[in-house]
Amino acid sequence: MTTLTNVSAVRSFDSSAMPTVTMIGGGQLARMTHQAAIALGQRLRVLAERPDDPAAQVTPDVVYGSHGDLTALRKAAVGSHALTFDHEGVPTELLEALIAEGVNVQPPPSALIFAQDKLAMRHKLGELGIPIPAFAEVNSVTDAVAFGDAHGWPFVLKAVRGGYDGRGVWMPADAAETERIVTDQLAHDVSLLAEAKVDLKRELSAMVARSPFGQAAAWPVVETVQRNGQCAVVIAPAPDLPQDRATEASALALRLASELGVTGVMAVELFETHSGELLVNELAMRPHNSGHWGMDGACTGQFEQHLRAVLDYPLGSTRPLAPVTVMANILGAAEAPEMSMDERLHHLAARLPEAKVHLYGKGERVDRKIGHINILGDDLAETREKAERAAHWMSHAIWTDGWDPHHD
Repeated sequence: MTTLTNVSAVRSFDSSAMPTVTMIGGGQLARMTHQAAIALGQRLRVLAERPDDPAAQVTPDVVYGSHGDLTALRKAAVGSHALTFDHEGVPTELLEALIAEGVNVQPPPSALIFAQDKLAMRHKLGELGIPIPAFAEVNSVTDAVAFGDAHGWPFVLKAVRGGYDGRGVWMPADAAETERIVTDQLAHDVSLLAEAKVDLKRELSAMVARSPFGQAAAWPVVETVQRNGQCAVVIAPAPDLPQDRATEASALALRLASELGVTGVMAVELFETHSGELLVNELAMRPHNSGHWGMDGACTGQFEQHLRAVLDYPLGSTRPLAPVTVMANILGAAEAPEMSMDERLHHLAARLPEAKVHLYGKGERVDRKIGHINILGDDLAETREKAERAAHWMSHAIWTDGWDPHHD
């Protein structure tokens, strides 16, 4: 499904002076944004911490420094047409300082705060009447235990800032466990939030993009399969999602992008309950793991769309290119295989030539996202099985069906 609104006027650029976009953060999201920038004839500058950061390995325009250092941010911003992010960790007061100096920050800090601060996000969504789980601020063990008693055990305890892929999230089963976790986290100055544990059917993601002009576009709503608190598989579009629910999810995400003043791409992570209700779990105001499928499976992927949006270009079509696309993350194994990544890639290409592989240039360690695989198909079960088998092979150098490339 494609949703487009408020199409902006066409802009033209002198081919000798194509735009430079600065992206704060040198991770895999910046690396893949760099790929999109090349196709558009643009230049992506990244603020990275180390030369071996995924984006710093491939883009020639790198500034080294911390996202918490205003001097480094200023250096990275010089001469850029827009400054954007591959993570939400930049302090908003530093972004306000850049804006005061004339830097075009997209998304603006007034929107970004709702992706940085989960408590601020919950309060804002509540004000907007958006369906969310019951929640409460936790300033003491008493607050947390009272929430568990009122809303049921276990409940979800979250760090208000930071935390992802299951980190910064706990599910205490009783008062004793709650006391241990809360006491430890508060002692380390971690602000906490309690949320009711939702009896969910599955998790969904509604990805949208919005430009400063106000044009907006939505990709098909996808299902995200979580394992150990981490996204493992994305299915696009979400199977067996009634059309009215899909429309509701996309409309909700588009409304949030407008109400919050988001620019660039945004992922709205959703819980679908067994009764069909949709609750907002998290917001991400940047390219997101749930949108990687679109690199190969949509007319315009999220990385190109993010660049279009922050530069206020007209947005691209989000039309899917196949009945189903499955993305499977390549996660580091408990022990890195003896077989090199290059040899694993060689065998994968020979056995599953339709697999589209995206590697991030990261070292292997357990559960680390080191790449992903997209496979397009007509049949969901077959496409998913291929994608997961391919990702497992790239992680472990073991075919889940026992296939031996040297004997078969």
